[in-house]
Amino acid sequence: MPPEIIDAAALGAAGSSAARGASTHPGPSSVKQYIPAWLTQVDQWMARPCSARLAVAWLSVYFLVAANWTLWGALAHLGGPPSVYLRLVAAMAVLVGFGTLALLSLTAWSRWMKPVWFVLLLVAAVAQHYMLTYRVVMDPTMAANAMQTDLHETRDLLGPRMLLNVLLVMALPTWWLLRVRILPMRLWGQLWRNALLLVAALAVVAGGAAAMSRDLAPLMRNNTTLRYMMNPLAIVYSSGAVFIKPLFKRSGKLIPISGGAALGASYAAQIKPPLFVMVVGETARSDHFALNGYARDTTPQLAARDVLSWRNVHSCGTNTLASVPCMFSHLGKQGYEGRKDDYESLLDVAQAAGLAVLWIDNQAGCKGVCVRVPNVSAGDGLDPAVKSALCDGDECLDDVMLKNIDQRIAALPADRRSKGVLLVLHQMGSHGPAYYKRSNSNSKRFLPECKTNVLADCSHGELINAYDNSIAHTDQFLAHTIDWLKTQSPKFDTGMLYMSDHGESLGEFGLFLHGLPYDFAPEVQKHVPMVAWFDAGLLAREKLSTRCLQGNRDAALTHDNLYHTLLGVMDVRTPTYKPQLDAFAHCRGAAG
Repeated sequence: MPPEIIDAAALGAAGSSAARGASTHPGPSSVKQYIPAWLTQVDQWMARPCSARLAVAWLSVYFLVAANWTLWGALAHLGGPPSVYLRLVAAMAVLVGFGTLALLSLTAWSRWMKPVWFVLLLVAAVAQHYMLTYRVVMDPTMAANAMQTDLHETRDLLGPRMLLNVLLVMALPTWWLLRVRILPMRLWGQLWRNALLLVAALAVVAGGAAAMSRDLAPLMRNNTTLRYMMNPLAIVYSSGAVFIKPLFKRSGKLIPISGGAALGASYAAQIKPPLFVMVVGETARSDHFALNGYARDTTPQLAARDVLSWRNVHSCGTNTLASVPCMFSHLGKQGYEGRKDDYESLLDVAQAAGLAVLWIDNQAGCKGVCVRVPNVSAGDGLDPAVKSALCDGDECLDDVMLKNIDQRIAALPADRRSKGVLLVLHQMGSHGPAYYKRSNSNSKRFLPECKTNVLADCSHGELINAYDNSIAHTDQFLAHTIDWLKTQSPKFDTGMLYMSDHGESLGEFGLFLHGLPYDFAPEVQKHVPMVAWFDAGLLAREKLSTRCLQGNRDAALTHDNLYHTLLGVMDVRTPTYKPQLDAFAHCRGAAG
């Protein structure tokens, strides 16, 4: 056969074989014809290059939408009309979205951040699964538990449902992370742009929180678990708390300061022992006390009892946990906040000196102040009828602290009672946002009042009425305390000092409730009332001049003064007492 014929036959056979091979093993171009056009377009869009900042912006949006189902569900189940919870959803979306953007701006560098983003997405997806399945939240305790879980425990938690839930969240962003190309940039240009993004995101968070404080403040106060549903912010915060907090943890060692405490000269020849009541107020603002110039008559009963009221007093903190231990500390605000160890308190010193000490609590505990002295919850041991009249569930009006008070004092050691009694009453006071619960019908003189803890549902006037009614009830409670002390005058030299732990925002600058960082908190969260009353016996015993005290009502005082003032009133001598911080010291022995 001629060569050209052989070549033609071979070429024909090769062509037929190639055709058969093509039909058996389709190439890439053949496969593409089976992919929907829209899917190809999506893939092409995902492959488009973008800057690292744009990448984290898209990730923030995705976290907000796909990884916060628990948060949105919790907000929807709070109840109320859609206009209420949708407003809350919008407010939380601003905080979570831009908060996440601020967090991710710290990772907006190069394509080498992709593994970090992937891990954060995976952790957020797993966390959401457990929040949805087991109704848990990602607080520091849960983060610590997760970190300490071993392989056996982890295996028990795995399953098809978890895999499905995680895949639902992870599939789309994983596809995108595999396809997207992060544009490179010089270090300096990357640095200032990331810094600008961080500042802008934080500014939106701060501005949004301030603008929507009326909605957010009571929401977060009444539903504290919501803050641990913010995904992935809660995970990062809680994990960081597990690792970082132990680095700054105090030693746990208790430093004694009660050594050398003794009763002063007034006890040597006393006819009657002192009985002094320290009332720790809650959330009371100085400028809402009529005694201090407030236009509304919120304190008529105290005014009728000739009390002394100081108008320029400031708190140690803006929340109970910060203020109450600081009030009873010898260290003062600066020393207390910078301490490395724990110290004994004023109550330890008074008890070591030989006095009978009792703490009666109508709040959520004494924050460690009363743990080494006799203490009792106000509602304990009450007659059911009395408790029913004064309490709603676990919350009681402050009047409950005056019930059974004689029996409580009588139960203290007789040898200590014979020397003197220091009694501390810890109020519920004006604790918000349910201010309407802090007063009884006799105190509700300002109407109509806000009758919900959702402050956004009330007008500003109704909110102020409810708060002022709570102050009026404190006025009534303090007046009743003074009246009870008067009944004790045949047996004791009596007196009372009232001081609130912190103030409250009622809409000023768009802020509500309290608890802002002290340096940034408005004046109304730090400016607190201080009121005192003494019977003639205690005034004579302490050689206190009422004229001098009245002339000193505008003196600048703080919680730093309380420790030394109470020791001075009770005439307890101790090395930690500083007469220059005793608010009454210069009025001892003064004429009048």
